[in-house]
Amino acid sequence: MKIMKELFTWILYILIIIGLTIVINMFVGQRTHVKGYSMEPTLHNNDNLIVDKISYRFREPSRFDIVVFPFDETGQTYYIKRIIGLPGELIQIIDGQVYINGMVLAEDYGNDLMDSPGIAAQPILLGEDEYFVLGDNRNRSSDSRDPHVGVQHRNDMLGRAFLRMWPLSDFGLIRHE
Repeated sequence: MKIMKELFTWILYILIIIGLTIVINMFVGQRTHVKGYSMEPTLHNNDNLIVDKISYRFREPSRFDIVVFPFDETGQTYYIKRIIGLPGELIQIIDGQVYINGMVLAEDYGNDLMDSPGIAAQPILLGEDEYFVLGDNRNRSSDSRDPHVGVQHRNDMLGRAFLRMWPLSDFGLIRHE
């Protein structure tokens, strides 16, 4: 009888841990893996991150936030990019620089001037829930300039990159601004 009670207690603990893990993964945070070089020097190939899935329930995404969003309909591939343009803004890339509402964006995330403006060669007026995203390594990034990626909608964002877990030498909170 005592063995059965002990076994039942262990099974209950395991089920609670599994349940909490599922709830946390669905609503609070999720681990993601960086694959590629589009966010260098901020994030590197093979970095492991925790994505904060809860903060955007209480506030709107901000310029320079690093966000994660699904690239394809299956939700198996995610992109990690930096928000550059906010809803209602007019975005254009001229001579390798980002212009927002006719003014050059003062930022130091891009490594170099962009070789290709992509679809942003023409002005893009963002809708009320649309965001223009770019990789920090602008000339090696598939981002909102690419018609296959395009502007991102608020409800498609999985969340905000929050914590780098791996490699341990770079462990810590991720700088957004």
